[in-house]
Amino acid sequence: MADLDVTRADAVLIGGGIASATLAAMLTELEPDWDIVVLERLDSLGAESSDAWNNAGTGHSALCELNYTPQDVDGSVSPAKAISINEQFQVSRQFWSHLVENDRIGDPSEFIHTVPHMSFVHGMENVDYLRRRHEALVANPLFDKMQFTTEHAQLADWAPLVSEGRPVTETIAATWSPDGTDVDFGALTRQMLAHASRTGTTVSTGSEVVDLRRMGSDWGVMVRSTATDAIRVVRAPFVFVGAGGYALPLLQRSGIEEIRGFGGFPISGQWLRCTDPETIARHDAKVYGKAAVGAPPMSVPHLDTRYVGGKRSLMFGPYAGWSPKFLKTGRYTDLFESIKPSNVTQMMAVAPPNLDLMVYLGSQLAATSHKRFEALLEYMPDARESDWEEVTAGQRVQVIAPDQKKHGVLQFGTQLITAADGSIGGMLGASPGASTATSIMLSMLEKMFPQRIETWRPTLQQMVPSWGTKLSEDPEQAHRTLERTADTLGLTH
Repeated sequence: MADLDVTRADAVLIGGGIASATLAAMLTELEPDWDIVVLERLDSLGAESSDAWNNAGTGHSALCELNYTPQDVDGSVSPAKAISINEQFQVSRQFWSHLVENDRIGDPSEFIHTVPHMSFVHGMENVDYLRRRHEALVANPLFDKMQFTTEHAQLADWAPLVSEGRPVTETIAATWSPDGTDVDFGALTRQMLAHASRTGTTVSTGSEVVDLRRMGSDWGVMVRSTATDAIRVVRAPFVFVGAGGYALPLLQRSGIEEIRGFGGFPISGQWLRCTDPETIARHDAKVYGKAAVGAPPMSVPHLDTRYVGGKRSLMFGPYAGWSPKFLKTGRYTDLFESIKPSNVTQMMAVAPPNLDLMVYLGSQLAATSHKRFEALLEYMPDARESDWEEVTAGQRVQVIAPDQKKHGVLQFGTQLITAADGSIGGMLGASPGASTATSIMLSMLEKMFPQRIETWRPTLQQMVPSWGTKLSEDPEQAHRTLERTADTLGLTH
């Protein structure tokens, strides 16, 4: 490395998505004198899983996602995970509000809009489940505006496209929450990194990290220019790996003990996107249903209103697929190169307990375009196939984690990995990562900078006033926080 161009920084953040953008926005306030470097392999920011067309779910707050409220064998519905995810989303809303209030970022309508969140089911058994779910959640102040119905007339008011063409004799149920939002995480990422850049952070696109090595008390981050193939090294005592699916191979290259045993299982996807402006204008909701047996959480079907570049869109899906790539712009060798002696046992062990997932993925891969359209008809009976086009979604790499017996467990969610000395950390996994990125980065700060966290605490609590408390246990604070962030972000409430 002695002959290479070597520069020094106080912290290097790998990846130009929502995770690195959030951490950069925080660090510029916590340590304004630090030299922070953000490295992104693509020529644009927020273009992989943070991009609005790639993201499997935008505005995840557990208001409508049924996989966060499992039903026990006795029929009861546990709200704990849904409440936890909503708590984390409120942390994100507070941080975004802080950035808006202090002119760190611009017009919030460029990245967030009010979009009601709905759950929709049919059949007696599912209706009973949704009623129990509503009863379990509505008692909580974060969910107390949620409404429940089994009436077709009410469904027609909330979501006319879901109601039209549906037999009035069909047994249906739906919930509706006015607190739902749609978030364009690609736009938000670019706003936050633009703010960080204005305050001294170096944001380098076209910069692919090809290796991570210890250099004394620092990390040497080896960077290849995608334009010229020139290699340079950035030395820093702290490194965060927020590179989406590439976080796993980069952490493996670092050689830290904490990544041993971890693997990844990539899942791709497709959307149907509406091309008819009149249809798009008639639907204003995210309508989630129940996942098929074996389906990963990111593949829960939904009829989804989104705002991309300020323009309203309507999507349905995602339909799961498979590719060995770890990023949409990744390489077909990604999965195979990630298999190491330290994780091969775990990678092999996940197959037998997840045969239903394999069967589900096989059925999705075999499905024709017309078969995929038939799935849309369950949510929109009067849909016309000519009004929809197929769009490729982003890649997700689900975490394969070692358990106490050194076996592998396939996890659906996000996981932090940090070295024992706090010098390097990364985020693995997928949904609901973008929506909960602020909470994840606060946890990362606590793990990587335990000696600084108390000094930072007053500033962090200005960013997120509820940090360290639970809004779900304080109705007055919960309602006050929801109203304040809604006003700041230009949301209806």
